Amino acid sequence: QVQLVESGGGAVQAGGSLKLSCAASGFFANTRYCMGWFREAPGKEREGVAGIDTRDHRTNYADSVKGRFTVSQDDVQKTLYLQMNSLKPEDTGMYYCAAVRRIVGVCSETGLLTSGSFSYWGQGTQVTVSS
Repeated sequence: QVQLVESGGGAVQAGGSLKLSCAASGFFANTRYCMGWFREAPGKEREGVAGIDTRDHRTNYADSVKGRFTVSQDDVQKTLYLQMNSLKPEDTGMYYCAAVRRIVGVCSETGLLTSGSFSYWGQGTQVTVSS
């Protein structure tokens, strides 16, 4: 059974940095997964922030975070990361890690940022950026 556990959230001032982690378990070995980071702010829909294809390491980012956020993976630790720099108040929200097993084909760039593409979700970690 797949489990995703996020950590690393917190409160920072604008311009600061945070690194989120998502510890994954229950994945099939030698299997492609699409993994992503999503965020949800009060009163807003959940939006895709960044995603990665765990096999070929292709990534995609929301325009709002390009150049500031970096998604990466540690295959040994089975952990997904999101390095967030130059944080802005509008980055505030609950951040979720998500995953889906890809049996055929690759992870599409659009799919990496689409919540409906994912099957497994973590419980979320709160990020608060003050001005």
